[in-house]
Amino acid sequence: LPCTHAGTGRCFMTSQNHGFAVDANSLPQNWEILFTNENDKTNEGIIHKSLPYFSVQFHPEHTAGPTDLECLFDIFIETVKSYKNNTKCIVNDMICEKLKYTPTLYERPKKVLILGSGGLSIGQAGEFDYSGSQGVKAMQEEKIQTVLINPNIATVQTSKGLADKVYFLPITPEYVEQVIKAERPTGILLTFGGQTALNCGVELEKSKVFEKYNVSVLGTPIQSIVDTEDRKIFAEKINAIGEKVAPSAAVSSVEEALIAANQIGYPVMARSAFSLGGLGSG
Repeated sequence: LPCTHAGTGRCFMTSQNHGFAVDANSLPQNWEILFTNENDKTNEGIIHKSLPYFSVQFHPEHTAGPTDLECLFDIFIETVKSYKNNTKCIVNDMICEKLKYTPTLYERPKKVLILGSGGLSIGQAGEFDYSGSQGVKAMQEEKIQTVLINPNIATVQTSKGLADKVYFLPITPEYVEQVIKAERPTGILLTFGGQTALNCGVELEKSKVFEKYNVSVLGTPIQSIVDTEDRKIFAEKINAIGEKVAPSAAVSSVEEALIAANQIGYPVMARSAFSLGGLGSG
């Protein structure tokens, strides 16, 4: 159930839990709308302008549904503490402060380089051909010029008329840097080419090619790619924020794998790191 907050204009997902709605046109003096249902425009919450009273028609904490507005309980607790400490507070201001979002404004890219999935065997990583094609189409809809690198002439994304320009070159740091030098794109998309593009992007970042030519990595940041691809780093990151993650170990030989399996306990699942798909995965 999408609900829009009146104070910030932001839309949040909530779990619906009511069979009636307050008529927003009949609110008493000093009461105003807090949330509105985006599906049928009915009222989903009201708040008092000065007194610490507010209510919503959904369950913000529902564990089977979205938790976007779980923070409303934190605001409730803060309000109670303020009352006990004889501290004046305006709940509406507290909610607006909690829910507001200030986007970082970046310069709109004029030309974007898209890395395809590279040279593949038949039936291998076809999903990245599809996603890459959709990426090119999305850029075209936004009137952004597209440059595609993909050595596989048999893919859909290299079809005539799809991308503005196609380079049938291997997706390696050396070739990609040459294309960047020639085309001077303002942004690059790495997440449409599978493991091939991700590995290449990480290497280009390490060698400071993006910094050299002032190319912005669009979408998933390089550091996030590294953190999620490396299973050991990923487990450490998850543990750092207090979330549960299955015990694991990084190994590089059968002997190390057997030792790790005995320490963790059977049954275990063995899986390679950096194996999203595409050339160079696994």
